[in-house]
Amino acid sequence: MKVYRELFKVKSEGLHPTFHDVTKQVKEVLEKSGVQNGICVVYSHHTTCSVMTQECSHDYTYFGLEYLQQDLCNIMEKLIPTCRVEHQYMHPGEKHIEFAYTVGDPPHVSLNTDAHLRSVFFGRSETIVVMNGKLDLGQFGYVYFIDWDQVRAREREVQVQIIGE
Repeated sequence: MKVYRELFKVKSEGLHPTFHDVTKQVKEVLEKSGVQNGICVVYSHHTTCSVMTQECSHDYTYFGLEYLQQDLCNIMEKLIPTCRVEHQYMHPGEKHIEFAYTVGDPPHVSLNTDAHLRSVFFGRSETIVVMNGKLDLGQFGYVYFIDWDQVRAREREVQVQIIGE
């Protein structure tokens, strides 16, 4: 059995959730791995990000989100409103803000509770079956890395691990 791991980076925009279509990069990692049959795990260690497989809707909003992505954001805004002011959510508390100062983050960076909660709903990884050297995504499947954190633009890391033969 073979295990192959690779990382790549994406740049989130900030000010709104950022959806990254990482399907092409994941397929390239799979090809480099040489695995023909097994599983491919796409993972985020960032606690405000998610990974999901979904259909590409091919239509875009004025701000560049696919229609399905905008629909998802609209639903999440109703379920978990974007954090806009202190104490909208219990988190971050006083101790967490103190901790943020010790690692050099300004306190406003912690006003991202909505992103943490949203990532819990969707999870931070997807496992995709590999058959005959291809991702089994179905006819319309794409792999998306979502940064729910709207506080600022930043670079994020996507992890891909492939296990198989």
